[in-house]
Amino acid sequence: MEMMFQYQKVQTPAQLTKGRQIQQRKSNKSNSLSMKATLLTAIQPREMGEIPADSNKKHDQKGPDAATWFHSYMHGGTSSLISTLTTLVTFPVYKTVFRQQLHSTSVRGAVAQLYAEGPWKLYRGVVPPLLMRTLNGTLLFGLQGTLLEQLSFWSKSVFPREALQALAGLGTAVAEALVFTPFERVQNVLQNSGNDRSLPTLRSILVRLSQQTLAAGYYRALLPILVRNALGNSLYFGLKDPTSSALRDHGFSPLASSFTSGVVNSIMISLPFYPLSVLVANMQAQVGGESVGVRASALQLWQARQHRVALLYRGGLLVVLRSCITWGITTAIYDQLERRTG
Repeated sequence: MEMMFQYQKVQTPAQLTKGRQIQQRKSNKSNSLSMKATLLTAIQPREMGEIPADSNKKHDQKGPDAATWFHSYMHGGTSSLISTLTTLVTFPVYKTVFRQQLHSTSVRGAVAQLYAEGPWKLYRGVVPPLLMRTLNGTLLFGLQGTLLEQLSFWSKSVFPREALQALAGLGTAVAEALVFTPFERVQNVLQNSGNDRSLPTLRSILVRLSQQTLAAGYYRALLPILVRNALGNSLYFGLKDPTSSALRDHGFSPLASSFTSGVVNSIMISLPFYPLSVLVANMQAQVGGESVGVRASALQLWQARQHRVALLYRGGLLVVLRSCITWGITTAIYDQLERRTG
C-alpha cells in the first residue's frame, strides 16, 4: 500500500524578519500611490480652469454684479423723473426765492417783479432744472450705490455702513458738481431779469459762456457748489437709512418712513447750507464784467445784506418747503423701488 506524506516547510527567524520587511515596503508604496492620487485630484481642476468651491465663495464676495448697479441707476432716474412734476409745479416758488437771493427783497417784492414781467416769462429758465433733476437722480443714487459697494468690499466690514454711505455720498458730490455746475450756471443766468435784453435766448447764453474761460463761464462758483453738495450728500446718505429705520420701529409704514426721512433730512441740509446757495446765485447770475473770487464775492454779499443773518436767509423758508416736498417724494419712490427689487 502506497503512502503519501505531506511536508510543511518551517521558516527560520531570519526568513520571517525578511518577509516582514518586504510587506512593510509594499505597504509604504501603496500609501505613496494613494497620496499621489489625492494630490492629482486636487490639482487637476486648477489645471483645467475650474474654480474650487472656496474660490467661488471669495468670488461672490467681490460685490454685486452689473445688474445690481444698473438697478441703482435706473431707480434713481425713475424716482427723479417722477419728482420732476413737483419741480415743474413749484418752479414759480423757486424763481421767487431766486429773486430774493439776488436782490434781498421780501416775498411780496419778488412776486411783484415776476408779475410785472408777465406770465410768459414766469417759466423762463425752467429747462435746466428739469434736465438736472432727471439726470441728477440717476447719477446721485446710481454712483453712490456703486461707490458704496466698492467701499464695503474694500473696508472688510471695519467701518459702519452709515459711515461708508456718507463717504460714498462725498465721492458722488464731486462728480455731481463737475457735471451739473454748467446747468446751474445757465439756469441762474436765465432767471436773472437783468439779462433778458442782452441774452434773450438760451442759445445766446450758451454762446456767451462758451466765449469765456471755464472758471468764468460754465464753471463759475464751482468751489461753493462742491462744498455744498459734498456736505449735503454726505449728510443725506449717512442719515437716510438710520432715520427711516428708526421711524419704522415707531410704527411707520415703509413708504411713510421713507418719505418722512427725506423730509427730515432735507430740512437738516437746506437750512445750514442755504447761505452757500445764495452765494452761488449771486456769483452765477451775471455774465461778463469783473470776475472776483469766492472770498471777495462772499464779502460783497455780506456787505449787501448789511451784515445781518436774517437778510441772508431771505427766501430760506420757501426753499425748505420746496425741498421737503421734492426730496420726500424722491426718497419714498427710490426706497420703494429698491424694496421691490429686493
